[in-house]
Amino acid sequence: MKHIRNFCIIAHIDHGKSTLADRLLEATQTIQVTEGQMLDDMDLERERGITIKSHAIQMEYDYRKGGRDVNGEELSDGKYILNLIDTPGHVDFSYEVSRSIAACEGALLVVDATQGVQAQTISNLYMAIDHNLEIIPVINKIDMPSAMPDEVEDEIVDLLGCDPSDIIRASGKTGEGVDQILDAVVERIPHPEGDPKAPLQALIFDSVFNSFRGIIAYFKIINGTIRQGDMVKFFNTGMEYDADEIGVLKMDMIPRKELQTGDVGYIISGIKNSREVKVGDTITHVKTPCDKAIEGFQEVKPMVFAGVYPIDPTEYENLRASLEKLQLNDASLTFTPESSVALGFGFRCGFLGLLHMEIIQERLDREFDMDVITTVPNVSYMCYTKQGEEKEVHNPSGLPDQTMIERIEEPYIRASIITAADYIGAIMTLCLDKRGELIDQQYVSGNRVELHFMLPLGEIVIDFYDKLKSISKGYASFDYHIDSFRPSKLVKLDILLNGEPVDALSTLTHQDNAVTFGRRMCEKLKELIPRQQFDIAIQAAIGAKIIARETVKQVRKDVTAKCYGGDVSRKRKLLEKQKRGKKRMKQIGNVEVPQKAFLAVLKLD
Repeated sequence: MKHIRNFCIIAHIDHGKSTLADRLLEATQTIQVTEGQMLDDMDLERERGITIKSHAIQMEYDYRKGGRDVNGEELSDGKYILNLIDTPGHVDFSYEVSRSIAACEGALLVVDATQGVQAQTISNLYMAIDHNLEIIPVINKIDMPSAMPDEVEDEIVDLLGCDPSDIIRASGKTGEGVDQILDAVVERIPHPEGDPKAPLQALIFDSVFNSFRGIIAYFKIINGTIRQGDMVKFFNTGMEYDADEIGVLKMDMIPRKELQTGDVGYIISGIKNSREVKVGDTITHVKTPCDKAIEGFQEVKPMVFAGVYPIDPTEYENLRASLEKLQLNDASLTFTPESSVALGFGFRCGFLGLLHMEIIQERLDREFDMDVITTVPNVSYMCYTKQGEEKEVHNPSGLPDQTMIERIEEPYIRASIITAADYIGAIMTLCLDKRGELIDQQYVSGNRVELHFMLPLGEIVIDFYDKLKSISKGYASFDYHIDSFRPSKLVKLDILLNGEPVDALSTLTHQDNAVTFGRRMCEKLKELIPRQQFDIAIQAAIGAKIIARETVKQVRKDVTAKCYGGDVSRKRKLLEKQKRGKKRMKQIGNVEVPQKAFLAVLKLD
């Protein structure tokens, strides 16, 4: 155990975590790095240049420094096993980070020398400190012409209260400082604590689905030992399995006969049903089980909800199977069945944010070949009726009648925005337009300011992040966490096509924004809905009151073209006949709403 170190890399998005991980893998000769970001193995990750999943990999490092460890004991030279978990940096994937942190004893805090400390850096740092992880600060990209290592060093010292000599300067591009990082991991990060002779306790921190071998669970052993062929049980579900294969994670899975306390590895036991594996569950032996499950693992709380429906209604069961397999690989996705008048049967899915929703949609298309329609995203509200009932509403159509509602409360977030002082005015205007209120502002260093706002979550789920990036020229960084529910004047805005409400387009919005929002929705839909043989009335309504209307004009054939000469009544007769036909068509005709219309709401500006 004294020769094992478990650590993760945490940082803000685009600060060079995955590139630094490549250099560590190269330095320990774990793999031959043939292209950038070897651990980002998903096509989507490569295309977008972001990490979506945490990736665990084992390295072996030959330590020859003869230094001392955290407790002041002398370190013996020789091989050390380093289990590295590379984590995402985007705020939407912070659940991945929390799971990685639960499986580690230390963390590398990577800060970009050109950008300094940013919002997500602070958020991930606090998460690591809450789990009592040992932090090793690293300044990355020091080879860049625009690097400011001295200023960034001061920011880190202010943030951590550490000694400037503890901060390692490195470059993921040139490999400078990588040996220092590896030595620091061995010297500063404590080895795993645990009792190898105690009953088995292993924490599941991730899982993947393999179509040939079933579900593969990744775990970290807290106490005890596991051997191939052991009978094990999963604590929360109570299911028992045979450990067909266990092993460690390198670039591929390497089988082992046994794994001991402190090891990070995988288990294959032929599990086919995705409901039987829960991330955060505890694995133990059937004969000598442990007394209690491992604590301190948080359940995920989705922030944004949207309906996901198959374009072809017969694909409903396939969509369910695809979502279950995706949920194994991404535990922060939640879904429940629902039905819609306009779209048929589908699922109400909970996501951590808009990028997360976009990624899930892409993965459904690429990995499972599913064509889906996604409705307007919204957040969950608390609705209190006049009878004193309390109801959580994820979907505007689940709202009780307006006359029954006493009040609706919406979730508020505490947002932290770090930006250059030049953009404060524009950012404040943006937040105040979104019904935000400023709590305080602090100067982080020189020209950089940290602003704290209270904002309604419903206002930021649609286009807030994009606007923030454009007005700050990409320099502002944003992080948030849920604070509380507050009463708010919310109304349900319905969109009617020929008098029929389209439930998938209805939204809950603030009373002050309802009229302008309704008007813009009608104008946008007029552009997107194709013309039919009859007039289509597009209306926005609050309850029974219509607040905006647009009409898509009918396509008309010139029926009088063949009438030349003769009496005018011949023309009138033909036009009357056409008019009756149009009227009959309007009664039986239905309007197809294209997929673009559902997405248009997101991009009204």
